[in-house]
Amino acid sequence: MDDILDDTTERLARRILAEREARGWSLAEVATRSGVSKAMISKVERGEASPTATLLVRLASAFGLTLATLLARAEGGGGRLSRAAEQPAWRDPASGYVRRQVFAHPESPIELTEVDLPPGAEVAFPAASYAFIRQVVWARAGALTIEDGATRVTLSPGDAYAFGEPADARFINATEAPCAYVVALCRR
Repeated sequence: MDDILDDTTERLARRILAEREARGWSLAEVATRSGVSKAMISKVERGEASPTATLLVRLASAFGLTLATLLARAEGGGGRLSRAAEQPAWRDPASGYVRRQVFAHPESPIELTEVDLPPGAEVAFPAASYAFIRQVVWARAGALTIEDGATRVTLSPGDAYAFGEPADARFINATEAPCAYVVALCRR
């Protein structure tokens, strides 16, 4: 799986550069739209830095994409059939969480992502990452705490939570056991 994760990081670097060039944007333009420094964007595009989930969400939002769409474009997949063995996985270098794209297709407004969040890990996403989507999180194993703006909930296996209007969000595994959850989102 590490080879797949490493390959995804390399493909992401090429995809981010391609998205920027397709729009005719300078590094400064992407930096302004995303809130990510020009230096960091340049390092990511050259494959010199592994982007975190938070950074990828900021870049995807600047391009008007969801994180899942950016990852699907990087992988070059996105067919109507998504075989488990071919679903791209990516590891966030900051938190260690592993994100597997279960389903994303350009003609479907629905995307499914499975996430494994290690013990003690957390991932934060800015409100801008939710501007184009609505999402529901379904806890599969462990305990997942979600901060959605001023709302804080803890999900147990089988529980689901629907996000409201775009707000800063954090996904937190405050336990000593792994946590797994599924994100179902619909693009607006």
